[in-house]
Amino acid sequence: MHMHGTGHHHPSAGEGGDEVSSWRMILTMGTIGLLAGLLIVVTYQLTLPIIEQNKAQYLQRAIFDVLPGASRKRAFIVEKDGRLRPEQGKEKHGYKVYAGYDREGRLVGIAIEAKGQGFQDVIQLIYGYDPEREVIVGMKVLESKETPGLGSKIETDPEFIANFKALEVKLKPDMSDLEHPLEMVKKGQKTAAWQIEAITGATISSRAITHILLKSSREILPLIRKNLDMLKQEAP
Repeated sequence: MHMHGTGHHHPSAGEGGDEVSSWRMILTMGTIGLLAGLLIVVTYQLTLPIIEQNKAQYLQRAIFDVLPGASRKRAFIVEKDGRLRPEQGKEKHGYKVYAGYDREGRLVGIAIEAKGQGFQDVIQLIYGYDPEREVIVGMKVLESKETPGLGSKIETDPEFIANFKALEVKLKPDMSDLEHPLEMVKKGQKTAAWQIEAITGATISSRAITHILLKSSREILPLIRKNLDMLKQEAP
């Protein structure tokens, strides 16, 4: 006896329920993901001003750290044509250098921000330049994600930091380049005032600092020398 429909398979209630449950789970997970994403964005938007404010405060302190003897400062904007001009109010855009003055209003030096590739990520730093002696008189890392305990020594190692107490960056008479380009040497092998002794075990990070300072000093120091008379004038 032939039975109609026995060759057709009808989904059971259980299978249909599984399909609905799967869609519910996907929808729930999607909603959670969306909410989590929104929460991250909102949190970032709320915390960004605080992060930026903290960075600005750290920079202000770092300027005086790399310019020993400075008690006041004045910001100058570096124009694209290579000229310097005093900052008008609080300008957010434009590359700046910071002139530091002592209590008598004499120019102590210029604080210069610079950055470059480290071992793991970009290293941002600031260094102080004494135009009278033509030496770097201080260096401080502003931001770095170098390996803790190795690359992070560029921020904490006292012997490495001592490299930047009187590091020679003398320009040629025509100001086209440094007389002696900065170079890194192994620890204990420094024989010249323009050499930087590496940290043992953190050679890549040490070399990165050397390259950042070399590139920056070649670019910005001639410009500072040409505008020195203006930089010597403290804000009224």
